[in-house]
Amino acid sequence: MTSQSLVRRASFRDGSVAQPELLTPQTQESKIIDKFYPSAGLATSGYRCTKYSPEEWTENNDALLLQAANDRDEAQKVRHESKETQMETESVTLRRQADGTRHLGHRLQDIHFWKSELQQHIDQTAAATGSLVALKRRLEKALDASETPFRIAADNLAWRERRLGPDLVKDNVDEELLKVQSDRGRRHPAVWALISEVELIRNVQSLLRRTLTQTIDQIRANREAKKTLELDWSDKRQAYSTDDQCGRYTNGSQDTQQHLSSAKLQLHVSDRVTWARFTQDNLAQAQRELRASAELQLLCERVLQETAEDLQAQCAAVDAAFAHRCQEVSEAKVAMELHLTQILEQIGAQERNIAMLQQALRDKEAPQRVTQTRLHQRAQRPNVELCQDEPQLSLVAEAGEIECAVESLQRRLAESQRSLRHLEDTRMALEKATATKTHSLLVDREMCMSHRDRYPTASTLAGY
Repeated sequence: MTSQSLVRRASFRDGSVAQPELLTPQTQESKIIDKFYPSAGLATSGYRCTKYSPEEWTENNDALLLQAANDRDEAQKVRHESKETQMETESVTLRRQADGTRHLGHRLQDIHFWKSELQQHIDQTAAATGSLVALKRRLEKALDASETPFRIAADNLAWRERRLGPDLVKDNVDEELLKVQSDRGRRHPAVWALISEVELIRNVQSLLRRTLTQTIDQIRANREAKKTLELDWSDKRQAYSTDDQCGRYTNGSQDTQQHLSSAKLQLHVSDRVTWARFTQDNLAQAQRELRASAELQLLCERVLQETAEDLQAQCAAVDAAFAHRCQEVSEAKVAMELHLTQILEQIGAQERNIAMLQQALRDKEAPQRVTQTRLHQRAQRPNVELCQDEPQLSLVAEAGEIECAVESLQRRLAESQRSLRHLEDTRMALEKATATKTHSLLVDREMCMSHRDRYPTASTLAGY
């Protein structure tokens, strides 16, 4: 067997036979060396088994020397570039840190400016709110004081409602108590369109309530604006403290630490423009509330003064009307008796008229039944015979005329009965004319005019 076809077989523990392996001269030499030097396999792992040539040895040495020179040059280059990078980053870091400190100083100035503006408006808003609270108490006192004139006027009306018969009339006193008079109170034509005592007091109370509501709303708005300013001021105070502390940090500070995620820009935060605009909007809202408060204070003062003057003037007018009315009642006492005879005649005539109308209504019942029966029977006609012919149209018209006649008679009957009731009431009033006039004078002089002596003064009506 030649060296080109030398084949070695190996047997495994399980009895199987390995595939034949072709051995070349180099592998054969390696096997021989492994036989005599069993430890040489691990030591020479990765090396060729044949010897190098001198040219290869020289080339290997030159390559190692060249690689060493290249690595040395590369290391020097890296050290030089690292030093330049260190110096450049140091300069940039110090410059950036100085810029950050300077920007923090500017930011502190801006925060201090807006914080001072907020504090000034907070003080102004608090002062305006205090003035409105004092006016609110005056309005409440004036509203409470207006209840006395209203009760007096209501009592006057209630007593005058007890007048009997024809004396229960809308006389000059009622005109001052209830009537619309548009020639007075022209200072507020939109408010004082009704210048009667009751209506005046009601309008005064309504105006005082509206003004009080506006005052309460304005106080609430001022407090909301003040709360908004205080929250903004508190945020700026905290931000000022935070930025002031940040500005004091140096590279030698012991209380600094790393926060890796702090350099990321936060989403949904304000920028410089929206930050300044937020405070400006708050200050503008506070200024609007201050202007509204000043206007409301002037309005409250004018309302309190003019309502007190109007109530006093109306009180004098009502007193004069009472005195005039008492004189008129005394003069009319005898004149009422002359009309009693005429009223009795009218009562008799009206009773006869009512009897005539009732008989006429009874006379319309039979024709109405006939017409309605005919229409009901004709409505039972079969199929095409159910026709709107001339008899049908005539019957429908007849039924309508009868219904109109009945309605007309019923209206006349209701009017006549109402007229009769009025006549009866007037007759009873005329029969009691003397007692009624005496009672009316008692109501006006003793019950109403004496009660009006408790009318409040102008200062009380003004809320003092």
